[in-house]
Amino acid sequence: MQEFDVAERFSERFSERREGRTGVRIVLEGGQLSAGAPGIAVKRTFVMKCGGSTLEELPDSFYKDLAGLQEDGIQPVIVHGGGPAISENLGKLGIESRFVNGLRYTSEEVLDVVEMVLAGSINKKIVRRIGQAGGKAVGLSGVDGGLIQAKPVVNAAEVGRVGDVTGVNAELIEGVQKLGYIPVIAPVGMDREGQRYNINADTAAGAVASVLGVQRMIVVTDVPGIMKTVNGEKRVLPTVTVQQIEDMILTGEIYGGMIPKVRAAVACISGKVNEVVIVDGSVPGVLGKVLAGEAIGTKILRMQ
Repeated sequence: MQEFDVAERFSERFSERREGRTGVRIVLEGGQLSAGAPGIAVKRTFVMKCGGSTLEELPDSFYKDLAGLQEDGIQPVIVHGGGPAISENLGKLGIESRFVNGLRYTSEEVLDVVEMVLAGSINKKIVRRIGQAGGKAVGLSGVDGGLIQAKPVVNAAEVGRVGDVTGVNAELIEGVQKLGYIPVIAPVGMDREGQRYNINADTAAGAVASVLGVQRMIVVTDVPGIMKTVNGEKRVLPTVTVQQIEDMILTGEIYGGMIPKVRAAVACISGKVNEVVIVDGSVPGVLGKVLAGEAIGTKILRMQ
């Protein structure tokens, strides 16, 4: 059994000293991480989903935290998106970009650009930044090694080459981890006939986490969590259920640009994933704090 004392091992990477917080540990035993009081059981492997534009804008300290967690024996898996960059490149090439019920209409021409951006420029930039921070990462597309197997969505006639995940090659992900690298996954899938599909990053991340047996996912955004006005003051809700989120959207408490962020996090809840934690990636040491069981961000729970 291997022990990680959070107060000692992460103190240099956290912006605040954990004064008065003795005995707070993350203990690795039998492939599980469990945090001492206050704490909750988590996996040695955790899955993190982040939009491509958000990852690019995160401070260097975030990537140093990732590298530090990797050095301490905790194994991140990153699934990223890249919608704004895809739209920008489609515009440069003079290719129409349109959406149907929130899904990008994906022709073969559009799919070429989706793959170029997701598996190319964005994926490799993330890998480079992890390397610059002292970590080790390998960029993968869902096409590589049959990593993400897919089939057409039900309304494929309306949205084109958009796919649903039918399988995930966990052996490939775990093999990369055993070699000491962080898998950085671009959500492009493929079926048995070799047809590519544009996969929603949120559902891809949820599928990856479920196959790896990870019950909690971390969604990194540029907001501190889900906010609610209480006595005229906006506060971060520590815990909400999926139903409560839908109710808050209907009442207007969640509105504007926050709606897609929250619904994206909810989309990650599938299979064995029971909860998603929304956090602000600019907070120093945010990943270590989540893994140590600290109250940070908003935890979204599956409906019972």
